[in-house]
Amino acid sequence: MGSVTTESRARMQRRLVGWWVLIGALTLLNFSARFSEDDSSSNTDNVLYRYDAAVFGFLFYALILGVVLVLASGFDPREALGLRRPRSWGSAVGIAFGSFVALLIVAAALEPVFGAGKAQGLDPTGWIPEKAPALFLNAIVVAIFGPIVEELLFRGIGFFLLLQFGSIAAIVVTAIAFALTHGIAQGIPIFFIIGVGLALIRSRSASIYPAMILHICFNAFGIITGVFT
Repeated sequence: MGSVTTESRARMQRRLVGWWVLIGALTLLNFSARFSEDDSSSNTDNVLYRYDAAVFGFLFYALILGVVLVLASGFDPREALGLRRPRSWGSAVGIAFGSFVALLIVAAALEPVFGAGKAQGLDPTGWIPEKAPALFLNAIVVAIFGPIVEELLFRGIGFFLLLQFGSIAAIVVTAIAFALTHGIAQGIPIFFIIGVGLALIRSRSASIYPAMILHICFNAFGIITGVFT
C-alpha cells in the first residue's frame, strides 16, 4: 500500500507540473494575442457575429479538453474532475444562485474601474438579425462549451492536484491561474474574484457541476445583456 501511495503522489506531482505548463502556455498565448491586437489596432467589436471565431473557439477549447483528459487519466474522474453529484443539490443550487448574484454585483461595480469586459471584447454590441446564426454558434462555444472546459481545467483537475496542499491553496491558486489565463491585465482582479467564487462552490459542494452551471449562467448573461442593451 505504501508503494502505491508513493507512486500515486509522484504521478500527481508530474501531472501538477503538466498543469502548470498548460496554464503558463495559455497565459503567454492570451497575453501575446491581446498585445498583438492592441499593436495592430484591430477592431474586435462584435466578434461573436463571426463564424471564424466560433470555429477557432471550438478547436481551442477542444485542444484544452484533450490535455485535461490526459492529465486526469489514471485517476478516478469523480475525484480528479469532480464529476459526481453534489453533497446536496438544494444547498449547491442555493450557493450557486447566491454566488451568481454576488458576482454580478461585484463585476458591475468593478467594470467601470477596470474595464475587463470591454477589454475582453466578447460582449455583442446590439442585435444584428442577419448574423444571428453566427451569434448562435458563438454562444454555444462561449456560454456552454467554454465554461465546461474551463471548469474541468481549473475547478476540476487543477483543484484536485492542488488539494494536496489544502483547500485554501486549491481555491486561491486556481483563482490566480483562472485570472492570468484570460490574458487581460486590467481584468485580473475581477477574474480572480470570480475564480474564488467558483472554487468555493466546488469545495463546498464536492462537485464540479454547480460551478459549471454558475459559469454557464454568468457567460450567457453577458451575451444576452450585450445583445439587448
